[in-house]
Amino acid sequence: MSLPLMLYAYRALTWALGPVAALMLRSRADHGKEDAGRLGERFGRYSKARPDGPLVWMHGASVGESLILLTLIDAIRAERGAVNVLVTTGTLTSADLVARRAPEGVIHQFLPIDRPGPVRRFLKHWRPDAAVFAESEIWPNLILETQARGIPMVLVNARMNDGSLARWLRWKTSGQALLSAYSWIGAADRRTADGLTKILDTEIPLAGNLKLDAPALLADQSELTALRTALAGRNIWLAASTHEGEETVVLAAHQTLADRHDRPLLILAPRHPERGDALAAQITAGGFTMARRSSGEVPDADSTVWLADTLGEMPLWYGLAPAALIGGSLIDGIGGHNPIEASKAGASIISGPFTASFDDVYAAYRQHDAAIFASDAEAIADAVDAIWSGKGPQADAVTKALTVASGGALKITMSAIRPIFAGSLS
Repeated sequence: MSLPLMLYAYRALTWALGPVAALMLRSRADHGKEDAGRLGERFGRYSKARPDGPLVWMHGASVGESLILLTLIDAIRAERGAVNVLVTTGTLTSADLVARRAPEGVIHQFLPIDRPGPVRRFLKHWRPDAAVFAESEIWPNLILETQARGIPMVLVNARMNDGSLARWLRWKTSGQALLSAYSWIGAADRRTADGLTKILDTEIPLAGNLKLDAPALLADQSELTALRTALAGRNIWLAASTHEGEETVVLAAHQTLADRHDRPLLILAPRHPERGDALAAQITAGGFTMARRSSGEVPDADSTVWLADTLGEMPLWYGLAPAALIGGSLIDGIGGHNPIEASKAGASIISGPFTASFDDVYAAYRQHDAAIFASDAEAIADAVDAIWSGKGPQADAVTKALTVASGGALKITMSAIRPIFAGSLS
């Protein structure tokens, strides 16, 4: 196979760094970031047998991408019956989601590390007949080895930020070599569609955002009811998926709300829960009384901040808080995070000004006044106050925004991949 020099170098480097990769994965397992009992899957070693018959392999990095894949599984099985499906992901939370939400017969495995050996063992064992990748999962060895076996691949809900698109455009030859391996690419937003069109020199369609067609993640209803009872009478708001530097603004906004209201409660859910110790110190230094979720604590009458430093519980926080600030949007360079899950859970959205990674979604929110945008602590406090008083975004506005942002993505995607997979899955 003739490859650009950069891809040859990448393949050689990933082969040579095998021992380092093994050490890193074991270190991650020691710190609870990998499933220690399933590390073999990362190296292409499996205890589960491949089922007989055609098999569709679907891959998505984490929870959001897994929801997309679960939606596609339902759509494919509605048309073709109980086709075998293998779902690979890269995080513990996504593995838990697939275990809880996937239909019967769907197999979950962790994605092998992107080295030639593990990838080849993966493909030899599972022998997929077709492959679906979600969003921005561009692993060179995985793509090239799958292509070499003649397995049709599609990239659904493709979504890249400006920085990623600029890098692939600089490395255009390598980008073309990888992206042209896909039989079809459907872009989730106009930025990605235009950027990939420039890289590939061929028109990439805007298919729409499949996350808007995915079912909402539901909180454990018994726990949600118990917490609502325990926190009854409290004004609650959520700062979701915050990054370092944003918590200073969030806590300043909460102090303003505490000056206006009796014992308001902030649920602070950082994007990376491993920052919990540092945040706990920051909260305490700010004079707030804190409960900490990772310690099993529930706020009492004196607690004004609940540090939600755990994984996989965001549906619970969205269900508790009528107002949700979506993090990653208060500091330039992060690009914001997806507000869709919060909206589907019934929380009213507050966002900072920096939403480049989700401009298509937020454009629809702006068009229908379905979110409040705030750039500093005072404005955030005013936004929370507006939502608490019933003057925030209305439910029908949110529904319209979600409808506009989707654009029928599931129907478009299924129409595109149906003929590609027809021969492979027969």
